Amino acid sequence: MRFLFIVQGEGRGHLTQSIALNEILTKNGHEIVAVLVGKSNRRELPAFFIKNFQSKIMRFDSPNFLPSSKNKRTNIWKSIAYNLLKTGHYVKSIYYIRSQITHLNVDVVVNFYELITGLTYTFFPPRIPYICVAHQYLFLHPAYQFPHTHKIELGMLKFFTRLTCVKSSKLFALSVRKLENIPESHIVIVPPLLRKEVLTATVSEGDYLHGYMLNDTFADEIIQFQKAHPDLFIDFFWDRKGAPTVTQINDHLSFHKLDDQLFIDYMAGCKAYATTAGFESVCEAMYMGKPALMVPTHIEQECNAYEAEQSGAGLVADNFDFEKFLAYIPHYRKKSDFRDWALQADWYFLKEFDFKKQELLEHRLGYGFTFKLS
Repeated sequence: MRFLFIVQGEGRGHLTQSIALNEILTKNGHEIVAVLVGKSNRRELPAFFIKNFQSKIMRFDSPNFLPSSKNKRTNIWKSIAYNLLKTGHYVKSIYYIRSQITHLNVDVVVNFYELITGLTYTFFPPRIPYICVAHQYLFLHPAYQFPHTHKIELGMLKFFTRLTCVKSSKLFALSVRKLENIPESHIVIVPPLLRKEVLTATVSEGDYLHGYMLNDTFADEIIQFQKAHPDLFIDFFWDRKGAPTVTQINDHLSFHKLDDQLFIDYMAGCKAYATTAGFESVCEAMYMGKPALMVPTHIEQECNAYEAEQSGAGLVADNFDFEKFLAYIPHYRKKSDFRDWALQADWYFLKEFDFKKQELLEHRLGYGFTFKLS
């Protein structure tokens, strides 16, 4: 079959998930015709993503979250206001995506949690069916347990998630553990999409902390901590626009431009991993048996962190509290059942991708715009 991928470009997770699914599909005879990626003025599309696709990669304007004044936690209301002001740009993106879907002669569109895709199918639905892949579709599963946090923000998160999949035919919910499928809502529970470089990495235990930050001025916090603990080795990755390949603070602290093979190498050899609680990299840490410190920057990551902590991935904190984390590391226990689950991803996806185009057209979901807080 011929597929078109549409990928949310915010952060690292959806990018690496699309790379992993590309590997699964192409080695089994399918073709990825093109990849459309939402862009942000604050971030660059990492080079590792471009080199992993033989397909043409195209960009379009897409909504994204804005950080607070300190560039740490996401400011929800500021983000809403900013994206409303850019409505005209997003309308152009809707027309652009529809034209690409229509003219590329694909059989199925695969959407990696990109809002513009859902809006395209809401207002100007093409005849080409689409399916959705993301951890966030687990939020629509009745058995999913949310953290005790702001009810309004949770309602907005679920509403946003539904908007990304209006009139889709299947929802592939990436999960750290197996749950029952929900046939009436077309939710299919699948393992996380980990790439072959992760699955085949040689794992060891080094003497340094590895990390990734979504919002780059967490760097100030990390620099101050490392100055107070000069014997501690820390290597963090970021996607700061215009930053050099390596920003060397001192002999023990470095910030690396996001390079995914290097990121995996550092993950495989670290003592432990600290992150702003993106789903994908926490799963990579769990697979390699690395304890994780998770510092959420918005409501979605709060859900990720809560779920991962309940599954034994590590520790949740409001900031990069390495003192607490270093005390936790000796008590961490690896999760062999997660490794077994993650290794089944190819089988689950190929089984569920055994569909016909007409079948997908006959099973489109009809999510509307009902705003529910529960």
